[in-house]
Amino acid sequence: MAKMIVGGELVEAENHEVMEVRNPATGELVDTAPRGTVGDVRRAVEAAEEGFRIWSQIPLARRGEILYEGASQILARETELARTLTLEQGKPLRESVLEIRRFVHTLEHYAGLAKNFRGGYVPQLDKNRYGMILKLPLGICGAIAPWNFPVSLMGNKIAPALLAGNSVIVKPASTTPLTSIRCVQIFNEAGLPPGTLNIVTGPGGVVGEEMLCNSKIRKISFTGETRTGKHVMEMAARDIKRVTLELGGSDPMIVCDDADLEAAVSAAAVGRFFNCGQACLAIKRLYLFDSIADGFIERLVNKARKLKVGNGIEDGTLIGPLHTAAQRQEIEEMIQDALGRGAQLLVGGRRPEGAAYDKGYFYLPTLLGNVDRNARIVREECFGPALPIFRVKDLEEAIAMANDSIYGLGSSVWTRNLDKAMKAAERLEAGYTWINSPQIIYDELPFGGVKQSGLGKEHGSEALDFYTETKSVVVTTG
Repeated sequence: MAKMIVGGELVEAENHEVMEVRNPATGELVDTAPRGTVGDVRRAVEAAEEGFRIWSQIPLARRGEILYEGASQILARETELARTLTLEQGKPLRESVLEIRRFVHTLEHYAGLAKNFRGGYVPQLDKNRYGMILKLPLGICGAIAPWNFPVSLMGNKIAPALLAGNSVIVKPASTTPLTSIRCVQIFNEAGLPPGTLNIVTGPGGVVGEEMLCNSKIRKISFTGETRTGKHVMEMAARDIKRVTLELGGSDPMIVCDDADLEAAVSAAAVGRFFNCGQACLAIKRLYLFDSIADGFIERLVNKARKLKVGNGIEDGTLIGPLHTAAQRQEIEEMIQDALGRGAQLLVGGRRPEGAAYDKGYFYLPTLLGNVDRNARIVREECFGPALPIFRVKDLEEAIAMANDSIYGLGSSVWTRNLDKAMKAAERLEAGYTWINSPQIIYDELPFGGVKQSGLGKEHGSEALDFYTETKSVVVTTG
């Protein structure tokens, strides 16, 4: 049985209850994790208070060294961690390896900022006075991570929080706690003072809710669906907690008539079907100029047919199962809604057949044409391997349709024309725009959505602003 980590120690839930963690590809039991309680969160808060007292006084350079050491120790266990991640989440093993490396890269990036993290100085405010700008840690921060990228998205939260001098309590998704627990354990062994980084597992309605309500937790960073994000924001308002919200997306991809079609087709396939389409930044709406649409669709359909669906632990698997039965049912209902409104099924649209697929939550890569713009798969976030395709006459129409959404997380445009590219980048209502590039997130660039896709920034030096208090100091001399 896996255990929580509170105050640097492996502990069970105070009620000794556990949750089962099952493999989405087989339904088999992987392990169990504690079913945490309100009391467990409060115990973690007490530990985090002591951890903050020590950690916040450690020099920045030393904090950076400990982040580096944690990253090094986690990378050394890459194979073990990636296998556990595939078993509990379902993604192909090669994608799990990439996620562990992404986590390590994020830790290393913030470790590298340690010696450049500073406040400011304002000379001569008036006679005999000057100003200082201090960047101070907030205190205890709560990190609520999702199940689709449980490790890398945890890293987005804990790395800047720790560098800034805060202590952290992590709440992983109930279905994917195992790899996160192990990473937090390794990190604690790398030199963090006890209580600096804690992890409490359990239901969101219990553990997550207490984190939102506990007045000693000064900041909540949440990644998940928009509906839950609204609740997080509402509850955090009671104590004026700071919040960073990375929420849902319905990312558009625009392909102009002068694009590199081979590269764009490849990017569309990867962008939609990576992690079985279970990514907030996945391409979820595709807009093709009329003149290149037929050829593009033919190439994309051929790619989709060749993608091997299977158990993520097996060699050659490119698409694993959806994470839960409910997730697959949701996708099936969205596709049926689109078909009922007149959409054309281009490929997929069903579960794969055969004994190897009977116990898992598998679904074939699906492409839809002639989709009604009011279909659920267009208006809502589609968190699975299905992509609606639209034909447009020009860039103006494409941008207008792309912006016709409550979401604004990511976007991409493919064109060789610089004027078109910059027009799209400036006018697409999204926090991130890729030009002639697949959706790769960089730690050097701030990431966060607009509209109902979120609030605040992760990645980049900008993330540190959300984990610090900016304090002005006036000094009188003479």
